[in-house]
Order: sequence, then C-alpha cells, then structure tokens
Amino acid sequence: MDIFSAAVMLFLIMDPLGNLPIFASILRHIDPKKRRRVLIRELLFALIIMLSFLYAGEAILNFLNLRSESVSIAGGIILFLIAIKMIFPSPGGVAGLAAGEEPFIVPMAIPLMAGPSILAALILLAHTDSSRMMDWTIALVSAWALSAFILMFYKLFTRLLGEKGLTAVERLMGMVLVMISVQMLLDGISNYINHTAS
Repeated sequence: MDIFSAAVMLFLIMDPLGNLPIFASILRHIDPKKRRRVLIRELLFALIIMLSFLYAGEAILNFLNLRSESVSIAGGIILFLIAIKMIFPSPGGVAGLAAGEEPFIVPMAIPLMAGPSILAALILLAHTDSSRMMDWTIALVSAWALSAFILMFYKLFTRLLGEKGLTAVERLMGMVLVMISVQMLLDGISNYINHTAS
C-alpha cells in the first residue's frame, strides 16, 4: 500500500462527512466564541492519540505475539463492519453531554475522530511494514488534515451538501471501504494459506 492509498483508507475510516451532523449538534450548545477553540483542541487530541497508536502499535502486537495474517484478517473484519454501518446507519445520536457542557476528549476526539476502527487500522499499517513509519505518518497527517478542514467548516459543508447529500456521500464512502476491507481480508487469508503451506 502506498502513501496515497493509506491516506484514502484512513480518511474513509475517519468519516468526517458522517461526523458533520454529530459535531454540529455538540457545538451548537457551546458558546459561539469558544466553538473554534474547542474544535481545534479536540482535533489535536485525536491526532496525538492516533500517532501514539501508530508508533506503539507494533510493540503491542509483538507483546501479544500476533502474526501479520491475523491482524490483516481482523482489520478487514472491523473495517467491513464499520463500512456496513456507514451504508446502513442505525438511528441514534450523541449521548452523555448536557446542554452547554464543553466536550473534553470524549466524545469528539474519542470515539468520533479516533475511534476503535482507525486505531486498529493504524496498528495494522505499523505491523505491515514498520520500516515505512514516515510514510504512514504522512498518510495519517494528510487524512487528519483533510478531515479537520471539513470539520472546521462544518456549517459550509452542511449547507452545501444538505442532509440527503451528506447521507449519499457517506454511503458512497462506505461502499469504497467495503472493497478495501474485503481486499484486506483476502490478503490475510491468502498469506495465511501460503505461510501454512510452506
């Protein structure tokens, strides 16, 4: 996987367009003067958390003695489940915040931006080729920067695309993510068979 492919995959998993309505509903109850500061802070928290998992992921896998095939298969399954939820979203909203309460790490940084799926994907990337950590870092920062740009101008994108437009784009992104997840799953199974046969 090259830098561009990794960045696209990470961007799709972050799903900024899918998070737009949720971020808007959280920020709506915050003082307008504080909204941009809160959003920037939460986005930076998410980046720090994701970078930590990218660089500590290999050590975690070595400690657990996991093979790359199992990580690839597990990552494919996780991404597939996330993609299905993007295509067939379940009703519900953000819970746990009182009106006017300022979010701190949860729920904006975790799990909306840096959720279990993106953290698992970062561990998988680090394990796939630990000699290309700079490439994975560039891919992650690029995907995060584009997601941050979309979320920083959430009002503009919501107005341009509308509710139906956001839903359509999210489902299209889900379809692409389904294909990526199936490929990861097939690669893991193929590598496992080849490794076992040899």
